[in-house]
Amino acid sequence: MAVIRLTGTLRCAPAEADTVRAALPRHLRLTRDEPGCMAFDVTETAPCVFSVSKCFADRAAFEAHQVRTRASDWWRVTGHMTRDFRLAGE
Repeated sequence: MAVIRLTGTLRCAPAEADTVRAALPRHLRLTRDEPGCMAFDVTETAPCVFSVSKCFADRAAFEAHQVRTRASDWWRVTGHMTRDFRLAGE
């Protein structure tokens, strides 16, 4: 089993930045509590640019995260935003 790492950025419109900031603590908590989540950080590195880094124990844990996220309030708020992510460990 290979560790799965995702890194990259999420970008939002200036008018949406406060909404992202407000939704982020719950998203961080829920993700960090998922089985197989080894690390998860999101940091606003520039106005409206959020650096994302996550690490999961294996592909199954990462896929379960993807399923949960797509059904979450986080996705409802951010699903349309520009993402530039890279996966490693596949």
